[in-house]
Amino acid sequence: MIYKETKQIPEKLSAIGIGTWRFGGGWDNWDEKEFIKTIHYGLDEGINMIDTAPLYGNGVSEKIVGKALKGKRDKAFIATKVGRVWDNTGGGAAYNLTKESILWEVDRSLKRLGTDYVDLIHLHWPDHQTSLEETAEALDILKKSGKTRYLGLSNFSAQDAEKMMSLIDINSQQSLYNMLERNTLDYRNHTLEYQTEKEIFPIVRKYGQAFFPYLPLFQGLLAGRFFNGGRYYSDKDERAGNPKLNDDLRYMQYLEAAKKLDSIAGDIGKPLVQLSLNWLRQQPEVTSIIAGVSSVEQLEVNLGSLDWSLDDEMNRKIDEIIEPFRDL
Repeated sequence: MIYKETKQIPEKLSAIGIGTWRFGGGWDNWDEKEFIKTIHYGLDEGINMIDTAPLYGNGVSEKIVGKALKGKRDKAFIATKVGRVWDNTGGGAAYNLTKESILWEVDRSLKRLGTDYVDLIHLHWPDHQTSLEETAEALDILKKSGKTRYLGLSNFSAQDAEKMMSLIDINSQQSLYNMLERNTLDYRNHTLEYQTEKEIFPIVRKYGQAFFPYLPLFQGLLAGRFFNGGRYYSDKDERAGNPKLNDDLRYMQYLEAAKKLDSIAGDIGKPLVQLSLNWLRQQPEVTSIIAGVSSVEQLEVNLGSLDWSLDDEMNRKIDEIIEPFRDL
């Protein structure tokens, strides 16, 4: 296993992490036993970074992580989130970073995870109806009470990130980032308030923060799962809500680029997923890649990316393909 440390989180974190969004349901092929088996396999292989959130299946993901880590808590660095709260009346998930809601959410998360603390809490999305000062007060309580060891921001603008860092120590950033979405301003039905390379990376470098990219494989596009006749998922799958994977014009542009990248990987006998993860791993700002998995087989392939590295010629070829997508 390859591990990375940062000034703000001076611990060895596995370069490949386990993302658990799929554990919460809303995707095809849901299998709790396989999810638990996958986490156990990852721990045995040296993975310690596990990312989850109460939003994922209204707590289902956290419950599965808790089951998997029973008796193994000391092997994992658990990162969860606050700020997206399910409205059980059917109204979806609200943005809520009030002090009361944060403290309530964390207590429920700890119960589901079967632990009295988590290693890292990210603010999942901004809540512009609540002052940053109130949110920071809640985070300070969590830190002083020992319910979390580190604090991070996810999907925050650079301006709000700097403001929050003036109120409380922030140790990490999390944002959407992959080879074809390096500075994108849109994701599903969200207008993002940041551009990762242009605005988040400078903050990460300035403060020595950890950085955890999510959607590193573009929801499967950069794993080669769209090459055999278009969409491979059902209309009920989460990916059906991503316009970039359903809009004909944009989709074909991304698909063509992914096929070219796959050709580069094929020239050296490697799968596209490993090339994609390798490219991310070599970015100096990236600490641990939050790659969603649903099976041991998928995780085995991901871990295979650690056995080799991109050379200068491969990086040159990759840059030629992905440069037109730098700001898309």
